[in-house]
Amino acid sequence: MLLRPFDIGESAIFERTGPLVFEAGFGDGSFLVHLARAHPAWNILGADVSRGSISRAFRRVSRAGVDRVRLFQGKAEFLLRNVVPENGLFRMYVNFPDPWPKKRHRDRRLLKPPFLALLSTRLADQGTLLLTTDDAAYFTQAVDDAKKSGWYTVSEPAPPAAALRTKYARKWNVLQRPVYHACLTKVGASAESFPRTATRVAMHHALLTGPLPRLEAFEPFRRRLADGHIIVLGALTRVGDGAILFEVRIEEDDLTQEILIEAKRAHAAQADVIVTVSTFGRPLLTRGTREAVRAITAWLNERGLNTVETYF
Repeated sequence: MLLRPFDIGESAIFERTGPLVFEAGFGDGSFLVHLARAHPAWNILGADVSRGSISRAFRRVSRAGVDRVRLFQGKAEFLLRNVVPENGLFRMYVNFPDPWPKKRHRDRRLLKPPFLALLSTRLADQGTLLLTTDDAAYFTQAVDDAKKSGWYTVSEPAPPAAALRTKYARKWNVLQRPVYHACLTKVGASAESFPRTATRVAMHHALLTGPLPRLEAFEPFRRRLADGHIIVLGALTRVGDGAILFEVRIEEDDLTQEILIEAKRAHAAQADVIVTVSTFGRPLLTRGTREAVRAITAWLNERGLNTVETYF
């Protein structure tokens, strides 16, 4: 099952209770299938940013016939903050995370102090994070940060056999690279509050008067949000009705999505054009989509259209 970010609450996601387990960066999904078969009482979440990984894991999980795995395309931080309840996570697995070895890219690593703080509020008492990696520098940094936080005790047992059969583990075994493993056990929690950042909002739109501009060329543009960016990547005129479709990438907090916004003929006496979010791809309506509609409306205002009504 593919998980939507607003499928909040374990009972809504799994329709049963059980130990909640989370793998961040599941690759082809083979480890998720192993967990589901080895622990039939577990409810298992998986998050990966790669669309290809989602597709491969979905096929693998479907073929395996396991029904206790839920997959999410996006950042693990988003799912941990907005779906996993406080003190509700039994275990988290991070197998061979991207090490981002260049110094200027290290902030992109998953296991860093802000993530460890968030995780400490979501793990149950004595809940664990199991880290397996071939990157010694990343391993050392993650373990040191966990120890310094005071929220975890750290042990370094041999890695689980199943973790050594994952896609990347097999690759490193062929290259005879050493593998490092740590178990971080929660013994305390950050005092920081981590409220959910994903909230539903109603459909946004704007009504305008005036003709849609001829789209002979389009210059991409960007708008800054308090917690991210709106990037209008491109635009094209739809054959048939003359509507303009804007391709928009929205980065807000830990959620990233690419959506279409339509500027099309309005069926209203007081307006000629309506700007709204296309339903294509089932976008999530958030503060970011609201601001994207606002940005497109402003772009049209600059080209002579007048706004007569907004719902932002």
